[in-house]
Amino acid sequence: MEVKKINFLKSYSSILLLLGGITVGSIFGLIFKEKVAVIKPIGDIFLNLLFTAIIPLIFFTIASSIASLERTEKLGKLFIIMITVFVSTVLISGIVMIVAVYIFPIHQNVIISKVPLENIQSGSIGDQIAQLLTVNDFFELLSRKSMLALIIFSFLIGFASLQSGEKGSAFRSFLDSGNEVMKQLLNMIMKLAPLGLGAYFAYQVGVFGPQLFGIYAKPLGVYYGACVFYFFVFFSLYAFVAGGKRAFKVFWINNITPSLTAVGTCSSIATIPANLEAAEKMGIPKHVRNLVIPLGAPLHKDGSSMSSILKITFLFAMFGKDFTSPSTLLLALGITVIVSIVEGGIPNGGYIGEVLAITVYGLPMEQALPVAMILGTLVDPIATLLNANGDVISSMLVSRFSERTKW
Repeated sequence: MEVKKINFLKSYSSILLLLGGITVGSIFGLIFKEKVAVIKPIGDIFLNLLFTAIIPLIFFTIASSIASLERTEKLGKLFIIMITVFVSTVLISGIVMIVAVYIFPIHQNVIISKVPLENIQSGSIGDQIAQLLTVNDFFELLSRKSMLALIIFSFLIGFASLQSGEKGSAFRSFLDSGNEVMKQLLNMIMKLAPLGLGAYFAYQVGVFGPQLFGIYAKPLGVYYGACVFYFFVFFSLYAFVAGGKRAFKVFWINNITPSLTAVGTCSSIATIPANLEAAEKMGIPKHVRNLVIPLGAPLHKDGSSMSSILKITFLFAMFGKDFTSPSTLLLALGITVIVSIVEGGIPNGGYIGEVLAITVYGLPMEQALPVAMILGTLVDPIATLLNANGDVISSMLVSRFSERTKW
């Protein structure tokens, strides 16, 4: 019993510390009101450290991930089916979340900042797409306002290093080493998160009042409800597609341990062993489960897709923007796919997608990012459940379409 308690505290220590910092900061804000502005620079320092680390972090993470795909690309058809399943389920989960926020809109009075939005240059649709996807000079990639262009450039660098063969081995080692260094840097910066977000929340509560707490209640309720619905209904549907009633029974009978492991560890990576064991019991071929589940942990995240939609919707309501236009919705779905790919394997890596969304939509970074990070912290447990379990159900679908597996 003592061991379980220790494991729980270890798994959730970062979340508990963040929540503790937010709680303490909120109490300070309630007590000292506007006087808490004196500690606002602490939050600014934390955010500035994140802003300066984001560019090299994204570059090394994406480029090294692509460069390391050399072994899997030889699997041809299996790899293509796996990516198709990953992208399809991520998009479906994002659409489910969009439907949820339309049924239960978050268009309440949550406008807590009147800071003007970032200036977005006008022009034809083609010009706007070109400005969004590319820059006209290398140094402009080093700005967080060019986030999507940086991601595309990082993908290209990864593929180029992959195609360079033996001559590019040193560069691939450099990318891998840089990725590890940036992960350690992020770990160091995130140790300041309880203090930094605590100071930020103290300022928000002190200036905007205790009504701030109620702002998060409705989006959290919508998110958890949508995730529970998606977990039981759509995972069951995926199991039926993978093999009818028999596959449905096989999945849910063997899914208990992975589910508890995901919630207990709050980590998709830590759930890989439980997922592999469950997939073996389900009868999924070894070469399928050994490819889909390890790659799915960093690359496939249904829960993160849904949380990305929630954050975008919440930020749009916060800054009084309309979330209903088709271009906004399509862009949001595109961002969810990118988030699912780039955030995996990075501690607290979800904020990369948050920065991307904030940048693409022209929202003020200093006000939007802390709010998105707080939401991400609050939804993390159930998001991890969907992320990790989605890999098991994806391995069943891949097995069905590539090997014609019957349960």
